[in-house]
Amino acid sequence: MTTTAPAEAAVHNSPSGAARRTPRRPGRIRRIGLPYLLLLPALLLELLVHLVPMVIGIVMSFKELTQFYIRDWGTAPWAGLSNYKVSVDFDAPVGEALLHSFLVTVAFTLLSVGLCWLIGTAAAICMQDTFRGRGLLRALFLVPYALPVYAAVITWVFMFQHDNGLVNHVLHDQLHLTGKPSFWLIGDNSFVALLTVSVWKGWPFAFLIVMAGLQNIPGELYEAAALDGAGMWQQIRRITLPSLRPVNQVLVLVLFLWTFNDFNTPYVLFGKSAPEAADLISVHIYQASFVTWNFGTGSAMSVLLLLFLLVVTGVYLLLTSRGRKAADV
Repeated sequence: MTTTAPAEAAVHNSPSGAARRTPRRPGRIRRIGLPYLLLLPALLLELLVHLVPMVIGIVMSFKELTQFYIRDWGTAPWAGLSNYKVSVDFDAPVGEALLHSFLVTVAFTLLSVGLCWLIGTAAAICMQDTFRGRGLLRALFLVPYALPVYAAVITWVFMFQHDNGLVNHVLHDQLHLTGKPSFWLIGDNSFVALLTVSVWKGWPFAFLIVMAGLQNIPGELYEAAALDGAGMWQQIRRITLPSLRPVNQVLVLVLFLWTFNDFNTPYVLFGKSAPEAADLISVHIYQASFVTWNFGTGSAMSVLLLLFLLVVTGVYLLLTSRGRKAADV
């Protein structure tokens, strides 16, 4: 017994034993490289669909590309930074209109994201309690998010009609809240109409994400808080919202990017020429490119929008990561 133990230890400690225990390097490389190999088709498709048009758009922003060079845009003369100078010259008509559209988009995005998050969070918290018909009500809440954008927005267009729309019928004819039927698709009311459609379409997504996040909060925390005398608002403030912080950080960022870049909703609601009060930057860039046929200036505006969103996203992620580290400490 005493003689075999050192021999076995010597065998296990020998280089040949270590070589037998260590897996072969080619097999490890194959296991590591397999996930990347499986992701390669999706990556190539992503490059083809998104990155290649993005690079072409950046190149177009440095060209004097108008309707005269659409047939062969590569022959358009090189404009350098002139398209960017025109876009950011806020004393000139083009830059002033772009600045106005940017401010309208910022106000619209902040209001839409805030209302979507507030309504979605409130609905998700209310749906946590068990009651009869809860599953059906949850499904109904998700209908605006599940509907196709064009079908939903066109329905709102009919509802916002001045003479025979449902909105004016309810507000003016039935509730008598307005002195006369309002124009919702033109003038200053167009901003309210656009915000209403955006919130109606976006809050179910916030509801879905927050409801999924609530499933990860242990019920024992609420039971312990109730035994300590904490009311509903104290439980929401001390337990629910802090536990949902990681979910809300991602949710707010996604809602911000979606809303700031939203093109389908204002385009279907107002057409090619949106009212001044609802002139979102996505539609404004479309008008600068496809209505005035100045694709160079429109591409420069798109690049400026991309840079703005990258900066905002980077700052947001930096602040949230710092807040998360401070909370962990």
